[in-house]
Amino acid sequence: MKKVRDIAGYLIGLLLFVILIPLLMWKLSGDVDPGIIQAACFVVLAAAGLGLSVWSIVYMKKVGKGNPMDAFNHEVAPRTVNLMTEGPYRICRNPMLLGVFIYYIGLIICLQSWKAAAVFIVYFAIMMVQVNREEKRLEQDFGEAYRDYCKKTKKLIPYIW
Repeated sequence: MKKVRDIAGYLIGLLLFVILIPLLMWKLSGDVDPGIIQAACFVVLAAAGLGLSVWSIVYMKKVGKGNPMDAFNHEVAPRTVNLMTEGPYRICRNPMLLGVFIYYIGLIICLQSWKAAAVFIVYFAIMMVQVNREEKRLEQDFGEAYRDYCKKTKKLIPYIW
């Protein structure tokens, strides 16, 4: 049963964050004809962002012994049992989300659309609510070790925030 929940979590994440939200951004943007520079920028940022997200997921599975699909304190797939502070989690406390944001920013540059940017802003706001709830749960689960990690590592943007 755990394997099924793991796979479901990964598929839901792939479908929602990598396919459906970008598809919504693209559809709302209308007829788009990006230039070569915008398209190249998208390819670079998408590769970097998705690469960071995948690295974070793999690291979470190997070291954290869990799955990233935890939505607003509802466990879709098994949660991590080990606090992760190394690997991509040394960069920031939410490297998977940072990777998705980098991917979306590349898409916004490619689409050159305020509607795509508006989707990103709404998504960002929702995810910040999720992150804040998740951080409270992590503090309950890991206590002082998590508080120490928070003092050393920024929430989302390395060296800034």
